[in-house]
Amino acid sequence: MKTAGRTLRLKLRLLAALLLLPASLGACWAAAFFATSHLYGAIGVRPPDLVRFLADAMLGLLLFAAAMAILSKAAFPGHMAVFHALIDAMRRLSRGDFDVRLDVKADGDGPFAQIVRAFNEMATRLADLENMRREFVANASHEIQSPLASIGGFARALASDRLSEEERKRYLDIIETESRRLSRLSDNLLKLAALESAHPPFRPKRYRLDRQLREAVLACEPQWLEKSIRIDADLPEAEIVADPELMDQVWGNLLHNAVKFTPEGGTIGVRLRLSGGEAEVAISDTGIGIGEDELPRIFDRFYRADRARNRDGGGSGLGLSIVKTIVGLHRGTIGVQSRPGAGTTFTVRLPRNLTGSGRNRCPS
Repeated sequence: MKTAGRTLRLKLRLLAALLLLPASLGACWAAAFFATSHLYGAIGVRPPDLVRFLADAMLGLLLFAAAMAILSKAAFPGHMAVFHALIDAMRRLSRGDFDVRLDVKADGDGPFAQIVRAFNEMATRLADLENMRREFVANASHEIQSPLASIGGFARALASDRLSEEERKRYLDIIETESRRLSRLSDNLLKLAALESAHPPFRPKRYRLDRQLREAVLACEPQWLEKSIRIDADLPEAEIVADPELMDQVWGNLLHNAVKFTPEGGTIGVRLRLSGGEAEVAISDTGIGIGEDELPRIFDRFYRADRARNRDGGGSGLGLSIVKTIVGLHRGTIGVQSRPGAGTTFTVRLPRNLTGSGRNRCPS
């Protein structure tokens, strides 16, 4: 009711202002005419009609502008202050000052109050985006600098004539490993850029999801056989409409992580369930698990729950971010459950019949 009352009062003020415009303009012109007539009589001058008309018109417009300024302040008290503050804040925002906020007071839920709140919300979101951009650049620079420094250091060491053949081979292996890590990082950054572009590579088609999951498990067979890991798969026949190439990256990344963090003799589970119009895939392991305080951040770029272990394994902290982005493109969701020492389960839910190009983000 209060909002409706304020809106009604605002409309009445606008209507009154519109009705007063012609009357005000006529009154200002008449006042200008009488003022100039009095002035000409006082100084004994009679200018040509054209000059007199132009002088009356200019003076009438000046009086009208002054009257409108007074009227606007009377009809919309405080709103001009909001308007000028908004203009100043927008100029500061355009110069990159994302900390600017409007602290002027505006009436309740009126239009000016909504403008103030909308501007502050926009500035807050832009500030968040700028902080994310800076953090991303800093993290990417750090991740690139680390292998480059390692490569440079060992390359200089190879120039020494006092190295044994065994040391020389070890240094060359390290340089090769760091080069592969740098290549993977560059590849993942390019993938993220492509997936988050206005036109991501997205070519959905109908295919057998159970077959794709079996092929993904077999693709990493050398890794899980080497650690004597048992695979517990339950994959009933299921068709889905999705981009098979992108989904290959999802299953490959999740299975690779499961193998990497599961100790020898452990178990990895891959289960597929159909529920209504959704396909649910759960990939679980009996690995080291993830702490509760770290779970909300595991999909963040460059975040590593176990930094030392991930770095030793060549991880860049981008894999799960790519997974989440791909699942979001398919209008799906991904969730995780984990406890330290009790293993981890990632659950991916996808619509079986995808329509549209899927640009929405999936929740964590």
